[in-house]
Amino acid sequence: MAQPAEESQRERPLREVIRDTLRSRIFEGHYAPGTRLIERDLASEFNVSRLPVREALRMLAQEGLLAERASRGSVVAGLSEKDVDDLFDVRLSLEVLACRLAAQRATPEDIERLEALLDRATDALARGSINEAHRENSEFHDEVTRIADNGFLRTALEPLQGRMHWLFRHVTDLPELVQEHRDLLAAIASGDPERAAGQSAHHIGKYREQYPDTV
Repeated sequence: MAQPAEESQRERPLREVIRDTLRSRIFEGHYAPGTRLIERDLASEFNVSRLPVREALRMLAQEGLLAERASRGSVVAGLSEKDVDDLFDVRLSLEVLACRLAAQRATPEDIERLEALLDRATDALARGSINEAHRENSEFHDEVTRIADNGFLRTALEPLQGRMHWLFRHVTDLPELVQEHRDLLAAIASGDPERAAGQSAHHIGKYREQYPDTV
């Protein structure tokens, strides 16, 4: 049984601790599409009441990672071919803007944080920790959005983050992905918004073309 969530991360709301754990399980393949997540069983596993579990499931549904089925409750959602194509369209619009703004607004401290994320991803790969490397690469994109410092952009991206991270998990050549992110970091650090936007569009387009081969 998992350690009581109250004891593991007191400083964070229980619903967020549970959400993040369930999200990681989905990304890492522990819960395949169609898997039913039972509120009662999860509450027992996490040693909490059912309320934070219910809230966590609702948050994951808002991210598109869970679907509500009248007869089955919350089940892990899948993405159709059209869903994936639509999601890449949205990435091309919003992430390119995020990189453009980040190039204009990044401080030296912001650049250091991005570098640290990629260094940790490289270290994780060297240790064979694939899931950790995936997390650091996903966090890189989230950090770029934070640096962009546009509330409307962040609000537009938040409901999509779970599904975007799910896409990232299907990249199999992680050393190449880290290098792609280093190229994107260099473009952001240059302070040239057009260079950063162009590098971001190239990055997204490359993995869009590769996606059918990486599923």
